[in-house]
Amino acid sequence: QVLLVESGGGLVQAGGSLRLSCAARTFSSYAMGWFRQALGKEREFVAAISRSGGTTYYADSVKGRFTISRDNAKNTVYLQMTSLKPEDTAVYYCAANSRTGAGPGTGPSEYNYWGQGTQVTVSS
Repeated sequence: QVLLVESGGGLVQAGGSLRLSCAARTFSSYAMGWFRQALGKEREFVAAISRSGGTTYYADSVKGRFTISRDNAKNTVYLQMTSLKPEDTAVYYCAANSRTGAGPGTGPSEYNYWGQGTQVTVSS
């Protein structure tokens, strides 16, 4: 069982920044991803990172504004969010793919462990 715990969400004005963190007991061998779900909408991909951190993917809507990174020594993955917009408002979820050799996928079904989510609210 992989327990993922997100933190760092909150209320911020448009144009501001937040950094989300996702801590796990062990995840150095897992591909990791961030997804978000706005009220009344389906969960959508935000960013993903490979096990080594050498490969990253981003949704077009956040490219250039968000940065995913990881510190395997601290078992933590981060999502640095800048230039936040009201449409970024959502519950943000951290996800892990523990399958051997798995890469950083963009679909929710590719991940088998999920955190509880952290709310990000961007006011206009």
